[in-house]
Amino acid sequence: MDRLFPVLVRGPSMVPALRDGDALLVRRTGRVRPGDVVVVRFTGVPGLSVKRAVRPVEGGWWVEGDNPYGSTDSRELGPAQVVGRVVLRWWPGISRVGPRR
Repeated sequence: MDRLFPVLVRGPSMVPALRDGDALLVRRTGRVRPGDVVVVRFTGVPGLSVKRAVRPVEGGWWVEGDNPYGSTDSRELGPAQVVGRVVLRWWPGISRVGPRR
């Protein structure tokens, strides 16, 4: 199993940090800290989501989007399972490439 995998941001939930169409490089779950940008899976919801880790809770992590008006996250869906931590945004454009903290 590869430790790194690509993810494409879809939707406005992480604006202003990430935008629709941003390509991310994700490291499969390792150490996650509050404030990390993570890729998660919500129970009963198909697909993966990109969110910010807030705190560990019973059943996983409490995660929220940076855009409170355009994010479906733990506030509605409860705890999520972290799949990986974002380590790099490589698209679009060199001016926005850099490590995620």
